[in-house]
Amino acid sequence: MPATFIKTPFMSQHALDACDENAMLNAMLAFELALAEVQEASGALPSGASQNMRRQLENATFNVADIAAGIASGGNVAIPFVKQGRALLADGLKRYWHQGATSQDVVDSALMLLLKPRLASLDRWLQRCRSAALVLMESHAQTPMVGRTLMQQALPITFGVKVSHWAIGLEQSRRRLRALELPVQFGGAVGVHSGWDNLGLEWMDALAERLGLSAPVLPWHTDRYPIHALGTALDAVAGAAEKIALDVSLLTQTEVGEVAEPSAPGMGESSSMPHKRNPVRSAMIRSAARQVHGHTSVLINAAAQPLERGLGEWHAEWAPLMESVLLVEGALEQIAVLLEGLEVYPANMWRNLAATGGGIMAEPVARLLAPTLGTDKAKAVSAEAAETARLEARAYSEVLINHPNVQGVVEVGALRDACNPALYLGSSEKQVQRARAWLISE
Repeated sequence: MPATFIKTPFMSQHALDACDENAMLNAMLAFELALAEVQEASGALPSGASQNMRRQLENATFNVADIAAGIASGGNVAIPFVKQGRALLADGLKRYWHQGATSQDVVDSALMLLLKPRLASLDRWLQRCRSAALVLMESHAQTPMVGRTLMQQALPITFGVKVSHWAIGLEQSRRRLRALELPVQFGGAVGVHSGWDNLGLEWMDALAERLGLSAPVLPWHTDRYPIHALGTALDAVAGAAEKIALDVSLLTQTEVGEVAEPSAPGMGESSSMPHKRNPVRSAMIRSAARQVHGHTSVLINAAAQPLERGLGEWHAEWAPLMESVLLVEGALEQIAVLLEGLEVYPANMWRNLAATGGGIMAEPVARLLAPTLGTDKAKAVSAEAAETARLEARAYSEVLINHPNVQGVVEVGALRDACNPALYLGSSEKQVQRARAWLISE
């Protein structure tokens, strides 16, 4: 498959480089060498054995192609890797290589090591997005725009409160990611450190400390909560990013024109239509998110694994998990640039507020008329006037002022105020303030 054309463009290119085959080999090697060091510290290896292992293997060249080919017969990358590592060691050290471990220990721990810098990178991107969103929120806390429900004009809101919701979605997912633990995996063949009695848990805890991972309560070979938590947390980030991209793409439509993606040479150009400026960043973000959602379903369906070792479920986790983090990082790179350079057009927002002649203000008008006309009559009059304004291309306020059921009922000034979107924004501004306080609270 031409992955560089079809799959990887939606991923973070920097992260891709940091998660290649060599990175996985280095992570597996880090686990094995740390295990040897822990075992030597407890007296299970002769003095100097772990250091000699490190000296011999860190300077050795593993054959990536042979390891890849060996997966088909072994079922996972650890088996050919362990074989190759043992072959590279001096005879006196071979027996101490991979002692007390199983292939799942190697793979799961290596994946956690690969993911650790990626989660740190996601956190940095999310903080950058938060900073950009705060600027937009504060700049447009009082910028009226159409609030839309079921894709139709509903009532006025501010652009600042819309961005606040975007920012909260991203920040909630950031805090969820930060709360995750990346645990070491070490249990041996069936998860009880067979043959090592009371040393097993001691080694597991020491391994976690040495590798900079968390220590689980117990080995988690078929307790896949860590993977489930990772996958769903990544999916939450993807969903928050997708929400922004969807809103932006809808607001960039020619007929709406309330925002535009940041311009750049060649960005968003059409292959055939010179006039077009496509919301390409939004498309890239939404594509990445949809792929993540699919990967999450695989991880969720692999949560229940049989007995003491998964039979295909464990194997199914690897690609979706790694691809999810690469896709999410790619999406956040786009979101950061999008928010930092988003072009906002308040004049077009006002234009769209007036698209119905002002009929969007029928609710506050009905509330104004209700004490005199009664609720039902007030709603009917406000709706009738709104439709007249739309059909005759007249100002809603003027239609109301001249309506026989309204003349002499309320003051003209009060009626005009009721038709002013800037005076019917509810708690929009206070919501921006409240959102800002929460966003900067951590």
